[in-house]
Amino acid sequence: MTSISICASDELIEGGLGVRFPLTAGSDDATGFVIRYAGAVHGYLNRCAHVPVELDWNPGEFLESSGLYIMCATHGAIYEPETGHCSGGPCRGSRLRKIQVSENDGKVFWHPDDYIQPVIA
Repeated sequence: MTSISICASDELIEGGLGVRFPLTAGSDDATGFVIRYAGAVHGYLNRCAHVPVELDWNPGEFLESSGLYIMCATHGAIYEPETGHCSGGPCRGSRLRKIQVSENDGKVFWHPDDYIQPVIA
């Protein structure tokens, strides 16, 4: 399995800022992001399930003020950090596109799949 480094593990603080990274989604340039929630790292395509816009308020600000949900800055949709399931707002019942991530030797990595690939040069 291909592993692409995102950041050092200690850059992801529980309930804190996420880290964005470039990728290709289908044939489009896009970004992914990782956050730390409930002690684990979770990765998603940075695209709202309602309308395909980036989620973060400012770069890396994915969680709403309580730190319990990922929130779309444009539409107010809220997503469960562990599953990406939309539990409130205009996309209720949909979900974010999960990106496989791992954490080894103090680093966080993402793993491409059939849809999510490294940036095309």
